[in-house]
Amino acid sequence: MQVRVKLFAALSRHVPGAEPGVSFEADVPDAATLDDLVKRLSLPAAEVKVVFVNGRARPLDWRLGAGDEIGVFPPIGGG
Repeated sequence: MQVRVKLFAALSRHVPGAEPGVSFEADVPDAATLDDLVKRLSLPAAEVKVVFVNGRARPLDWRLGAGDEIGVFPPIGGG
């Protein structure tokens, strides 16, 4: 099934052709979880802090559905 993914900040460097904050389509198996997606995109787990599905923060064991829109954020620092 296909989902739409946006990677924010430096996370986009892990996916060839991805740009920060620009969505792209990703294929995942039926019944895939967010954790499956993170692994499929080869994102380092330590760099994934918050993941949104359709605008709501979800845990990594959340099951994805066809057409879901996912935003993946790294830890953000600043002051």
